[in-house]
Amino acid sequence: MKKPALLIIDMQNDFVRDGSPLKVEGADRIMGNIRSVLALFRKEHLPIFHVIRVHRRDGSDVELFREDLFRNHPFVVAGTKGAEIISELEPNEDEYILRKTRMSAFMHTELDLMLRTIGTDTLFVTGIQTPNCIRTTVFDACALNYSVYLVKDAVAAKNEEIHRSNCQDMASIGVGMIRSSEVGRILIS
Repeated sequence: MKKPALLIIDMQNDFVRDGSPLKVEGADRIMGNIRSVLALFRKEHLPIFHVIRVHRRDGSDVELFREDLFRNHPFVVAGTKGAEIISELEPNEDEYILRKTRMSAFMHTELDLMLRTIGTDTLFVTGIQTPNCIRTTVFDACALNYSVYLVKDAVAAKNEEIHRSNCQDMASIGVGMIRSSEVGRILIS
């Protein structure tokens, strides 16, 4: 492992807070585990990427299949409280904030360039939600030849069945499935 990096995906008010337009039910359950992994990366001075979805107010950058949803319940609109990273995971000054408009953190972003520039070859993935933004990011990372660890108790989906089946699918392509309590051991090895 040259230099691992942590991805924290979509931990924003509109996806985490009660009453928000697209709250992921399992988000509250994983917050503590993400915080513990974040603390390890901070302690080791390793790169941390807070990947967030942000849309224009007019919705012109929303996927076609989400246009009606956005029109009726705008979500993660630039400049709103809903688009902000939750306070429990507030980024430090030296951490990266990467904006995206699609599920994968790699699609039409500078993530791959940034990771290669800082010498990263291994990714630890956390956040929401398992079948969408987590899975597409993980599959793209594998296609781009990164080693990937999914911190399975630091990602969540609408329900446990969806979460488990997507984890199984990612494991079948060689993604390392670990718990947050195992991250420190892997970083040191």
